[in-house]
Amino acid sequence: MDFAPSARAQELSELVRTFIETEIEPVEAGYHHEVAALRENGGDPWQPLPLIKELQAKARAQGLWNLFLPAGHEGPYAEKYGTHGGRGLTNVEYAPIAELTGRSFLAPLVFNCNAPDTGNMEVLLKYGNQAQKDQWLDPLLDGRIRSAFAMTEPGVASSDATNMALTAVVDGDEIVVNGRKWFITGLGHPDCQVLIVMGLTDPDADRHHRHSMVLVPRDTPGVKVERLLPTMGIYDEPIGHGEVTFTDVRVPVDSFVSGPGEAFAIAQGRLGPGRVHHCMRLIGLAEKALELACRRGTERVAFGKPLANLGGNRERIAEHRIAIDSTRLLVLNAAWKLDSFGPLGALSEVSQIKVAAPRMAQAVIDFAMQIHGGGGMSNDFPLAAAWTNARALRLADGPDEVHLGMVARLELGKYGVAR
Repeated sequence: MDFAPSARAQELSELVRTFIETEIEPVEAGYHHEVAALRENGGDPWQPLPLIKELQAKARAQGLWNLFLPAGHEGPYAEKYGTHGGRGLTNVEYAPIAELTGRSFLAPLVFNCNAPDTGNMEVLLKYGNQAQKDQWLDPLLDGRIRSAFAMTEPGVASSDATNMALTAVVDGDEIVVNGRKWFITGLGHPDCQVLIVMGLTDPDADRHHRHSMVLVPRDTPGVKVERLLPTMGIYDEPIGHGEVTFTDVRVPVDSFVSGPGEAFAIAQGRLGPGRVHHCMRLIGLAEKALELACRRGTERVAFGKPLANLGGNRERIAEHRIAIDSTRLLVLNAAWKLDSFGPLGALSEVSQIKVAAPRMAQAVIDFAMQIHGGGGMSNDFPLAAAWTNARALRLADGPDEVHLGMVARLELGKYGVAR
């Protein structure tokens, strides 16, 4: 296996790095302060500031748009970058780019590479019919709309996806959707126009063919956003996480993605690359936190010494460097397995990184917060929000325990141990 970046991946990584350093980082703190001021003074923090569109236009002009698009789906390329951008990168090639975007809260939005839109676009690319692509995929790739993925439910243990109780039942030429979902990422964005909803279609089928994914326009009668939910006190405007009810929601029967009963097959294809993206962004977030910790530790003096030289902090810095680099190699290995053998050939590796990366990032960020003292818990530094993000990702796309169970099952299976 070779994790060395290809020439095009290295070139794109440098372009992304330069763009983040010159265009995004100088304005990011001001952006967050402006959003906070809107929140505190009765404004609307959910309306994206014009800065986002301005940065998106600059990124797109440089060909830094939809870089997550997988090989074979890079779009029409009659001209330099094609209508929708993308460069047909493999998972290994895209991984260092995802890491760079993880250093900034704005960068994934600016490059149109933010979750859950990336995963939803990949679902439509791989499983959507042409009409679905025309209606939803094209505007998503173009950045004109946003989307959400509705899976988690408040009334069941959603760590077992076969528990999903929301129903999506065929009635003639329509699908009728009833139920409640929550922690639906992206629901707060005013441009969120479509939800991919996972629901129970056939309770008598085997447990992995009972559920379907259905495209539901947000403005469909019966769709109601009950509330926007904070994650440990943070609302994450303008993306947000919400609770939504579906009451006798009717959509055409061709709104099934791939077909009825195909939700779990789709999920297997969707979650592998998405988890690599998540984990590499977390590595970028951890790198940023360690950088902030080292700068703070060398610039601040207490008890006659730089903070870095107090209380075992040098050893902690070394341990966090080892943890970041080790996790990066683990994620690159998972990316290589996905590229070489597909999702089913990388089940253990993808589960491993989903546990390792958030835990590592959470520990590194926690150390950086400690070095920053009280400031580490304030909005003057990005650390509190970064810690919350890392902590939340230990639940998003499945809790640690589910992924550990998968790794253990596959490991014990080598020795003939039944599930």
